[in-house]
Amino acid sequence: MHFVDESMVASVLCMQDLIPVMRQTMIDFSQGRIAQPPRQMSAVQSHDGFFGSMPATSAHALGAKLVTFYPDNAEKNLPAVMAMIVLFRPETGEPLVMLDGRLITEMRTAAVSAAYIDAVAAAKVNTLAVLGAGAQGRRHIEALSHVRQFKDIRIWSRTLRQAEELATHVGGRVMSREAVVRDADVVVVATSATEPVLEGKWLRPGAKVVTVGWAGADSAEVDGATMANVIIVDSREGTLAESGNIRRFNAQIYAELGEILDGTRRLNPEATVVFDSIGMACEDIAAATLVYEKLQGKTR
Repeated sequence: MHFVDESMVASVLCMQDLIPVMRQTMIDFSQGRIAQPPRQMSAVQSHDGFFGSMPATSAHALGAKLVTFYPDNAEKNLPAVMAMIVLFRPETGEPLVMLDGRLITEMRTAAVSAAYIDAVAAAKVNTLAVLGAGAQGRRHIEALSHVRQFKDIRIWSRTLRQAEELATHVGGRVMSREAVVRDADVVVVATSATEPVLEGKWLRPGAKVVTVGWAGADSAEVDGATMANVIIVDSREGTLAESGNIRRFNAQIYAELGEILDGTRRLNPEATVVFDSIGMACEDIAAATLVYEKLQGKTR
């Protein structure tokens, strides 16, 4: 069994291929074609980190991810999220490959958000607001730009330097938290905040929101007013166990994303909608399988 490092992952994994794979994965999950237990996260209390295990299986993919999340790693010039993914042959259970999972995790998170925005946002949305200028903020701008063309990209971060660097990179504007969100068509919240950074009163009616930050099952990066809107999740079971946004405000889940994508549940186009995304093993395994298959094609 060989190891695929991050540079090899980066050489073959692209949003153009990943977004449709994530779309189908979400549909397969909600239709019961994927088996996965809820993610198991353990606090590494002495070092303020988390360690998680995430297995999943389907007819075409089998594997597991081990992941660490250390919110303070930026101060040490290290990624907050690091991971390893192991794939097995579904037909026999044979180990196939081990992959560095950091970039896969980063990209699949944003690709799922892009599948959501592509399904629920109007074709001519103009304004994208991003709260958080770290890896996920940057990657979400890339991914969402594959499904919509934004004329105005607004960025806020607790670290002004990061916000300014990202704004320069994407041609965006640095603004205050409230100003970023006011009148924005699409809002991405991608922080490691333990208390809300987004207030629902700032959202314009009909805004489409993505919240992907996570700092523990009792932490929330958006407030109760935000979570009083139409709520979509990746997994009902997973978010009820792990999402502080859901748990703290007793938010009512309308649908899983897979149910929206396959047409099982319908949305009012004028509704303000929030996608609460905590991430799932099946997303990692499907993305890793895509990488493996692409590398196999390159080496044949």
